[in-house]
Amino acid sequence: MSETPPSEDPSPDRDADAQRRLVRERYADIATDDSGSSCCSDTARSEDSCCDDSIGTDSERLGYSSGDVEAVANGADLGLGCGNPKAIADLEPGETVLDLGSGAGFDCFLAAREVGEAGQVIGVDMTPEMIEKARKNVAKNDATNVEFRLGEIEHLPVADERADVVISNCVVNLSPAKQQVFAEAFRALVPGGRLAISDVVLTATLPETVREDSDSLAACVAGASTVEAIERMLTEVGFVDIRVEPKDDSTEFISEWDDDRDLSEYVVAATIEGQKPKAQR
Repeated sequence: MSETPPSEDPSPDRDADAQRRLVRERYADIATDDSGSSCCSDTARSEDSCCDDSIGTDSERLGYSSGDVEAVANGADLGLGCGNPKAIADLEPGETVLDLGSGAGFDCFLAAREVGEAGQVIGVDMTPEMIEKARKNVAKNDATNVEFRLGEIEHLPVADERADVVISNCVVNLSPAKQQVFAEAFRALVPGGRLAISDVVLTATLPETVREDSDSLAACVAGASTVEAIERMLTEVGFVDIRVEPKDDSTEFISEWDDDRDLSEYVVAATIEGQKPKAQR
């Protein structure tokens, strides 16, 4: 791993609108790709594939159990995350969960099972094609306590103090305004509510070829921040009990994200947690 001190802001001059357009286009393509060509799609399963039972599915490598994968109907698990936010969220029956960048809904449907019929899950995504796909998946999963809303995570379409828990899976790094995302999450949480995010953090300065690469930008790499920068942003918007914990075992799958370079030399998956202070009596 490189010992070069990483920059806290890998590309401060990047055009925000252009970044959002790149991300939206990438995930619109993923949402509308029905070729079944992903590694762990039904058509791709074979004894020699990464979906061989002795290896596990992509999602199992990210920290989900086989039960999690089997509990959600086909079409919601796109294998786009870098961890399992449900594992650190400690969800309880009756809670309201807000998922930032919900994609096709995989984490939402898993959360819905945890909070039960008395709870609610709200997924927010800025890509219309993903929202359409997720809404179709609601019926497939009989998830009457899940809804999906179109919107940007920097401007969440939810009321103040609406959620008990905010989760996200490898999405905040796609935003050109991370601190605003954290501020919106803070606003949406009830007093005492908690943040439980899986994302990647920067461990070494990215080469300029990676920083300026549109694919790396839209794939949750070029926008990564350091642990220290994330802790500072969370503190500044008001979170307490902040914990950012890199996951060294993530280097195995991150090293496979790019055919031309080993990105695990620069980023690692991490869990990001915080709490909104409880209301003063």
